[in-house]
Amino acid sequence: MNNVNKTLYIPLYGKAYVSRKGIILNDKKAEAIWDAEGFELKGKSKSKWLAYYMGMRSAVFDKWLHRQMEKDNSAAVLHIGCGMDSRVERVGTKGHLWYDIDFPNVICERKRYYTQSDTYHMVEADVREENWLSAIPKAKHAIIVMEGVSMYFENEELKSLLEEITAHFESVNILMDCYTMFAANASKYKNPINDVGVTQVYGIDNPKDLESNRLSFVNEHEMTPEKLVNELQGIEKAIFKKLYSGNIAKKMYRLYEYKSV
Repeated sequence: MNNVNKTLYIPLYGKAYVSRKGIILNDKKAEAIWDAEGFELKGKSKSKWLAYYMGMRSAVFDKWLHRQMEKDNSAAVLHIGCGMDSRVERVGTKGHLWYDIDFPNVICERKRYYTQSDTYHMVEADVREENWLSAIPKAKHAIIVMEGVSMYFENEELKSLLEEITAHFESVNILMDCYTMFAANASKYKNPINDVGVTQVYGIDNPKDLESNRLSFVNEHEMTPEKLVNELQGIEKAIFKKLYSGNIAKKMYRLYEYKSV
């Protein structure tokens, strides 16, 4: 498994960590996979503060996806860069066709813990390659989540990916997290992903830079909403609120929603 793929263990650890504490996210699957895999993290990648952040990020994605699925019960769901994430179990397919997409070696690992069904499919694909969407039937509407993915794409690569997705479906709604340029530059010196060998990432400061004639920026979402921060207690809550949420966090990390026009 290459270094980019190894980054999937960082959010997995975070989700398992908060789930065991009974806060933010209920993810028994993450707990089980983490215990079984025994992947060794070190340094900042095993920080409890990062674990809280990863748990909150996933909870926000889950809530948004659940809301979008309720609006259109015929929409296809694409989880790009799924890693070992159990979003399909936390949210449930609810009759939607759901596609978890990642590199072949990641999907190979994933199939040890997840089973495909009539509504749930795992797709081996490098989304940088042409025709990767040929494995996914065209649909009138698609809901796409890209969690922890965009920062591994140069801006033009990311824009091309979004254009390819919008061309495949009649309409789309997309939610993705992005580094700022400041965060991407700082990552060369201090970032948990460095601990698994990744040193090159990318950022974007203006979400409208990813717009096209078929895709429009909708709004920015809060990555660490107060309701979730309030699940922390005492000094941990105070420290997290001051250092890892609000305006300080936004200098590093943003959450953007797009839709078809």
